[in-house]
Amino acid sequence: MGDSRSPTKDSYSILGITKTATIKDMCKAYKSLVTKWNPDKNPSNKTEADAKFKEIKEAYKVLNERKLEDLLANEDDPTTTAGAHSHHKSVDDIGFFSRRSSFLSRTSSRRSQTPTPTRSYLSRSQSKSSSTTPRMQSTPATPTSTTKFSTSPTSTTESSTKRASESRSKSTSRRSASEIPSVLSRNASRRSTTPIIFSQSTARRKPPPVEKTLECTLEDLCFGCVKRINITKDVIMDPGIIVKEHEVLKINIQPGWKKGTKITFEGKGDERPGNLPPDIIFSIDEERHPLFKRDGDDLELKLQIPLVKALTGCSLTVPLLGGENMNLSFDDILYPGYEKVIPGQGMPINTDEEKRGDLRIKFLVDFPMHLSRKQRSQAHAILRQCT
Repeated sequence: MGDSRSPTKDSYSILGITKTATIKDMCKAYKSLVTKWNPDKNPSNKTEADAKFKEIKEAYKVLNERKLEDLLANEDDPTTTAGAHSHHKSVDDIGFFSRRSSFLSRTSSRRSQTPTPTRSYLSRSQSKSSSTTPRMQSTPATPTSTTKFSTSPTSTTESSTKRASESRSKSTSRRSASEIPSVLSRNASRRSTTPIIFSQSTARRKPPPVEKTLECTLEDLCFGCVKRINITKDVIMDPGIIVKEHEVLKINIQPGWKKGTKITFEGKGDERPGNLPPDIIFSIDEERHPLFKRDGDDLELKLQIPLVKALTGCSLTVPLLGGENMNLSFDDILYPGYEKVIPGQGMPINTDEEKRGDLRIKFLVDFPMHLSRKQRSQAHAILRQCT
């Protein structure tokens, strides 16, 4: 019977690649297809997208594991020369192999200081007489941790010829294990190409929240509004590829909100291997208004009037927050520091939507910069008896 994981013509055609395609080409095609056929991005034909998504994943898994086994088989074959397989085993392929091994390894005891290898990639080779199978494990410290190799015999026989063959195979495997890390060490300093593949950790912690500032005008905080914020975040797609995803967050600004009010979106931050996505917290900040200044639930407005109106009384048009106007008449003398309070024209009270603060108008009296001698005499005659 054939290997159920052997690549077929359909697997190559599903990914849209040829049989001579490299691992990098295969991964690039896979990333493009899973992004295109993600069921969440195809709500109109979700059934077709879901079937296509699973088909792409299965084809990628079959081709990827077969290429990985071929790569490891070449490392264990002592008769293969560097020139014979240098075309198929580039530094990029080995670099991908180290990242892929980090993803495929499943270690149940990641929290221990000495993780135990739990998975072999050449299980079929256990039936061969010459066998030291490389087993891969990833240290749980970081997602890009260096892959380690260890060798262990998988079969023994009583035949002296098979023991001799096993001894030669061990020697060859030790040489391969000592050569591969040196290649991986040189490749680790290079910037990895997409797709980026990480191992999934069972113990996931939540990073600190990401805090952002949301600027709002006094009108926004007085009458309420809806703010839509575009964010771009990293999302880990199965089987561990990080892609960019755009999302629109909607915030309903309530009347009466103040500076410092915080709105939390749980789990909307960037996804990272081994971590839960952090929360995003938006903190309200008030933009400076050209006319009004907020003081708690009250609004302050400063108006300048000439001295003659301050002394003789006047009618004024007072602007209100939102663009409306109010007409006020004053018979009293408006001295510097005089304050007029208009109830119910301030900011809404968040705990009681039916109530509002006050509008406090402070008057700034403009005194003349110059008076003639005659004007001074007249002003003195008028004001000398005022108390």
